Amino acid sequence: MIARAASELGLELAAFVPYRLNRLAVGVSNHLSDIYRERFGLDVPAWRVMATVGSQHGCTAQYIAQSTRMHKTRVSRAIAHLEKRELIERAPSTADRREREVRLTKAGRRMYAELVPLVLERERDLLACMPREQLRGLLAGMEALETFLGLQD
Repeated sequence: MIARAASELGLELAAFVPYRLNRLAVGVSNHLSDIYRERFGLDVPAWRVMATVGSQHGCTAQYIAQSTRMHKTRVSRAIAHLEKRELIERAPSTADRREREVRLTKAGRRMYAELVPLVLERERDLLACMPREQLRGLLAGMEALETFLGLQD
């Protein structure tokens, strides 16, 4: 009865772009997580923190939350977990002494240096299923949606 009512309203879930984008994001994330979960013992929030901090060479927890779109509680827990593993550390910010900057430790930089080539290779393998023109269209479409939603970094 509910399924009939939804189809009468015109919602075909399998064709609904927000639904498809969410499924795709989860699928891609799971595809990538095989690398950082199994080999490095990182969960999704920890990976996102490591990737953000490593690519920025240090940043605030607030920046991590904004750029990853993770709730600040998840960011805080991931930072605490990574600190416990001695992969990141907090230090006074060079820009603003009132803030603390999250940075990779020496062990964190080693892990990041080992991890990045693996995830970039996984990305290349994933995108290899599309012809170059189709990939350009996908990237242009993603950029248009990010612009519309104000999601540029």
